[in-house]
Amino acid sequence: MRVLARILALATALALAAPAGAADTIRLAVQKTGTFSWELAAIRSAGLDKEAGLSLEVTELASTEAGKIAMRAGSADIILSDWLWVSRERALGAKLAFYPYSSALGAVMVPANSPIKTLADLKGRKLAVAGGAIDKSWLLLQARMKQDGIDLKSDATIVYGAPPLIAAKSLDGEMDASLNFWNFCAQLEAKGFRRLAGIEEILPKLGAKGAVAAVGYVFDESWAASHKEAVARFIAMTRKAKELLTTSDAAWDKVAPLTGTTDPALLKTYRDRYRDGIPRRSIDDEETDARVLYRVLAEIGGRELVGPAAELDPGTFYHAVPGD
Repeated sequence: MRVLARILALATALALAAPAGAADTIRLAVQKTGTFSWELAAIRSAGLDKEAGLSLEVTELASTEAGKIAMRAGSADIILSDWLWVSRERALGAKLAFYPYSSALGAVMVPANSPIKTLADLKGRKLAVAGGAIDKSWLLLQARMKQDGIDLKSDATIVYGAPPLIAAKSLDGEMDASLNFWNFCAQLEAKGFRRLAGIEEILPKLGAKGAVAAVGYVFDESWAASHKEAVARFIAMTRKAKELLTTSDAAWDKVAPLTGTTDPALLKTYRDRYRDGIPRRSIDDEETDARVLYRVLAEIGGRELVGPAAELDPGTFYHAVPGD
């Protein structure tokens, strides 16, 4: 009911604020292989951008880091990133803002017949980690295991690598277990691998009260202030797209070509995991949990991860959206 109320409130704002004349232009920097492109495909297929009175100029980039560069250079209005980076940038003087996009997180994956049954069984094993030594999921996993007296950095053999490489080596049987991004975990799942633990499952042990949107739409707060109605319509539009992708399997026909697979099992896993990651909580609840997890990450990752700020910057989350 809360989700429906938020969608209705945003739809009302969209109807009242949408211009009768020229559409407002929003420049998006999007990772070519990322899930934001899936959402945009649903938006364009359903004409939600026109309904919102928005013209979306999309620049496809090779990586999330390229998106951050585009944001810093002022060549993009909105990118996808996480609240950790936004808070760090704010501490360094860049007044960016974050609004939830997805709570889909990675998972520890093992072969179906693996003798590893619990996270404690990772001791003495070869664990591949995607994203590097200060990846959020890896730091959160370390924090959780330290609660049980296990230091994975020393108690297991850790191998870092790019997400596609980690997935490939897992399939080749070179790793006992792997911690990867959610879409690569979906690939392994479709190949018969077992989810030992999703990162979202360990968050309550670290103090979170619910699913936390780690990834969000990121924009400059001064730009948002001068385009407040357009931002509200943009978020209303994306919520409608998520609702469409939640309720309509047919809507995925437009997304399927962007996933890089025609395997029905993998497409279904992508769809199910994407739906699981759609944020359904209030912005206040999201921010409260992010603040708790930020402290955990800051303690494990240190200054290299969070910069000079030991606490989540108070202005990190964007609150000026109808229905929130």
